[in-house]
Amino acid sequence: MANLRTKLRGLGCTEVTINSIKNKSGDNRQAAFNVKKPKRAEVNYCPQHPKGETSESLEQERVAILSELTKRNNDSVVSVKMEKTFSYRRQEVLQGQPMVADFKSRWPALFTAREIDKEFLRITTKPLLSTFFAELDQYAPRLMEIFLSKGGTPGKKIRGLMLAISKHDNIHTRRACILKSLCIYLNEDYEKLLKEYLDTDSEAKSCMEQTVMGVYVIQKEGAEPEDDPEDIGVLIEGVEALTDLGNIAQACALLFGLIYCLNLS
Repeated sequence: MANLRTKLRGLGCTEVTINSIKNKSGDNRQAAFNVKKPKRAEVNYCPQHPKGETSESLEQERVAILSELTKRNNDSVVSVKMEKTFSYRRQEVLQGQPMVADFKSRWPALFTAREIDKEFLRITTKPLLSTFFAELDQYAPRLMEIFLSKGGTPGKKIRGLMLAISKHDNIHTRRACILKSLCIYLNEDYEKLLKEYLDTDSEAKSCMEQTVMGVYVIQKEGAEPEDDPEDIGVLIEGVEALTDLGNIAQACALLFGLIYCLNLS
């Protein structure tokens, strides 16, 4: 295996060179320190640049994307360039491990539901949103049976959440209740994942800035339970990575996608 890795490194295989000692920072120059390896289902973990492209040429494409974002009805052009720069962006994530705020300023086009779905497809070869919703809906009836059979304090909390379905039974309410109930069933606090605020809450902004990772929901004060929230989004490292999302389930799915896209742990 050592000989194989040497040969692959000599051929410039990025999945090998990324873990070579010379590519690590001064304090981390140990073979077993901070080894970068794929998550589950990551098929294209650290791809090679397209034939004929270099880091310099792909950096020019990145700058061009920033210009294209200022134009209207230009999603198709941006998507083509995002596809082309995938390897460059991926190597930047893995090698540089940038802060989310810095990475968002360099790649703002990635921070949309559409592009996260496509980036996840490039990494895993599976679509994110359609797969997430299909699997969630498929197992929803069985999950509800399991949750409602839970006893003790967790069971009471779950049954309290499920009341929302009996009052407002729609697909978004059902999905949100199942995701919250799953956290309780696993002895986790769903409020660590879902941060709910009122639009009049003066401390909401500071609380959001201290959130490491999660989904935020801003409700209008005095709104009825069936009313749509003022805003739903994703927070990572205190940064509003995504805003104006349609529902809680979509936000949770996109948070999962960003974990892969940004190589978060």
